[in-house]
Amino acid sequence: MPTRDPIRSATRRSKIRRRFPPGAACHTCGETSPLALIPYSEPLICAECERVRNNQSTRDWHHPAGSANHDLTVPIPVNAHRSRLSESQYDWPSRTLRNRHRSRLLAAAACIRGLIDMMKYLLDELGRWIPEYLESLDTALMDEFGEEWPKKEADKLEGEDK
Repeated sequence: MPTRDPIRSATRRSKIRRRFPPGAACHTCGETSPLALIPYSEPLICAECERVRNNQSTRDWHHPAGSANHDLTVPIPVNAHRSRLSESQYDWPSRTLRNRHRSRLLAAAACIRGLIDMMKYLLDELGRWIPEYLESLDTALMDEFGEEWPKKEADKLEGEDK
């Protein structure tokens, strides 16, 4: 989806990045997203690690469609909430996110935008590791059983189907 204003988005992100030196990371977990890091913390810490340190919940309640458009909330890790999901809502048209006149059309648009944002987040979080894992497994199986293993396995499965 195109952003509301790519220049404004880039400017906002650039300002956020300038708060931290290059390579800045949480001293506890290594988080590098400037939106998850707490400016001026010494030593540098992310929101999640600070909450752990303060014995607070590491989850935020995210409104996928924006609170002006729908009451649904979902628990999200605080760093992801700050650096990805809430951040992506800044790229929505403010008229849709704020929905001052309670338009059902804008609420529907926000629900779709929120669904798309959540699907991107879930695909990244749940699916990111799978291709590399499968590729590593294929390499290990090739090393163990030779280059003919995929054909032998396919032939075996074909025989079971008959």
